[in-house]
Formats: sequence, structure tokens, C-alpha cells
Amino acid sequence: MSQPISRPWRVIIEAVPRSGAWNMAIDRAVMESVGDGHAPPTLRFYQWQPAAISLGKGQPAAVADHERCAADGVDVVRRPTGGWAIFHTDELTYSVAAHAEEPVVAGPLLEAYKHLSAGLIAGLRHLGLDAMLAPPLQSSEKSGLMACFEVPYNNEITVNGLKLMGSAQARSQRRLLQHGSLPLSGDVGRAAQYLVFPDESARLALAERLRAHATTASAAAGRPITYEEAADAMLRGFTDALHLTFAPGDLTESELRRAAELVETGGIVV
Repeated sequence: MSQPISRPWRVIIEAVPRSGAWNMAIDRAVMESVGDGHAPPTLRFYQWQPAAISLGKGQPAAVADHERCAADGVDVVRRPTGGWAIFHTDELTYSVAAHAEEPVVAGPLLEAYKHLSAGLIAGLRHLGLDAMLAPPLQSSEKSGLMACFEVPYNNEITVNGLKLMGSAQARSQRRLLQHGSLPLSGDVGRAAQYLVFPDESARLALAERLRAHATTASAAAGRPITYEEAADAMLRGFTDALHLTFAPGDLTESELRRAAELVETGGIVV
């Protein structure tokens, strides 16, 4: 395997939303390209169209209510990272792809996660949000979880005690990918509409738990926050907190070809 390309990092701010399948395929294609030394470490910001439910790598497909999703035009896709179901719409999603020996992400998974979280928290503070890492959950709080924003999980980012950002990480053959969601607006309980429950009362209960434990950037700030403003703030946060230099870039032709191959054959659509 090639040695990682040194800084500056590439930053890609996508102006046009993509489908869930393409977003997940691109994240994986960039992880492979960067990890194999064909591209510099990459920070990517992107959006989703249409709305999508993404399931964690090991989460059963039966968790999603495929009939409801199809009726409402909601994609169901699988992430290359772990965790629970996330409903993607009206949000900024970030992804970081790097060789596992890149200084910012070198070392144990949790250490890399906390380093990158420092950049996220700095970015949120540029938006006027007093963000911090959540304390570890008790074992009893982890049982029976279905949706990613149901409770603030270990070391996830909160504002005023409410979960604001969830992230997940994967490493494979010295390649690292971390991505996560910043909900910008809307009803944080919407994910419950697209998951399977034994009855409607259970669905309503999850929606209420989501609303009680999570928030959006706009709600936390008390003003509308756009995708463009959030992307700019998060880039500034990564620059300031992690002392990184960024150069604007685009996906390479080989990354786009690999993503197209993954969309067709990678088992991303559930």
C-alpha cells in the first residue's frame, strides 16, 4: 500500500444533493482512494435528495419500514459504519477519509474520534452553539435503541444536554472513514415514521423520545442555519481546532467510477 499523501487536506463542499446510495458509495470510494495514497486526506460536506434512512453496517434491514419508505419516496441504504438508523433530510453531513497513520487520526479509534470531534465542536461554536461531548451512557440506557438520535451516546455532541451530532467510524486496511450528521431544521422525531414497530403507540413513543433528547442546529441557535453557513463554519472549526490546511477540490474520475460500481454492486441499497 502507498504511503499517505501529506497535507494540505482536500475539502469538497457539494452544492447539489445526491441520493443516499451515491452518498454512501462516494464516502467508501474516497476512503479507498485516500487510504491507498491516491488522494490527500479529505473532508467532504454533502446533502441528501431524496430523504433517506441509513442503517448501520450490522443493523438488520427489517428495522426499516420499507413499505412506508417506498410510499413516501424515502431511500433505505446501508452505511459502511456502525450504529443505528438515521433519517437524513434537511441536514449537513460531513465525512473524513484519511490513511490511518495520518497524524490527526492516528492511534486508537476513540482518540481519533475525539480529535475529529474537537473540529466539529469548534465549528458549532462558530455557529454560536455551546457544544460539548456527551458523557458515557449507562448499560441500561443502551438496551433497545433503534434510532441514532434516540439518546446522546458516548462522546457524541450535545447542546444544552440535547444530542445535536452523531458520528460513526470505520477502519479497513489502514483506511479510515468517519462521517456524521448535523440536522439543520425540521422535526427530529420524523425517523420514527420509517421504522418498524409492533404498534403505533410504540412508534409515537420513539418519536417523543427523539424530540425529548435531540435537537437541530436552527432550533438550538434560535435562528435559521443554512447548509452553506454550516459548511463554512465546520470548515473553519476543523482549520482552527486541528491546525489543518485545506485546498478546495473535487472528486476524481477514478473515485466517481468506483462509486458508480459500488452503487451497482455494493449492496448499498437495502
